Amino acid sequence: MALFGQEHVARYRETDGAEGHEWRPGVYTLILTTTGRRSGQARPTPLIYGTHDGDHLVVASKGGSDEPPAWYRNLTANPEVEVQVGSDRFRARARTAGPDEKPDLWREMASIWPAYDDYQRRTDRDIPVVVLERVE
Repeated sequence: MALFGQEHVARYRETDGAEGHEWRPGVYTLILTTTGRRSGQARPTPLIYGTHDGDHLVVASKGGSDEPPAWYRNLTANPEVEVQVGSDRFRARARTAGPDEKPDLWREMASIWPAYDDYQRRTDRDIPVVVLERVE
């Protein structure tokens, strides 16, 4: 499925991830729903993800923009998020990977989507890796 954005979100949700979970061969997406920091409204975003020690990882790259994506600004204001991976929907707490863990997590994510390395070269901003820890 080549779509991304809100049409991707709609098809993913309508099919419980049967359409949209595998975005490109070997590249999988989840739906991260943050709470708008100003609006208070739910803001779903499809993102490439990886996993590490049972947690899900996403990268706040915005294609190498000097500004972080809105979803990242939202979760720094309110780290309580909703995640959908395929048909599995759960609450999570988002946190930015710390300096000791980020290099390994970055390599993991760049192995999934090598363009992340290109994105980092485009900007002076340190692109964060976000860890999504499931809340039971």
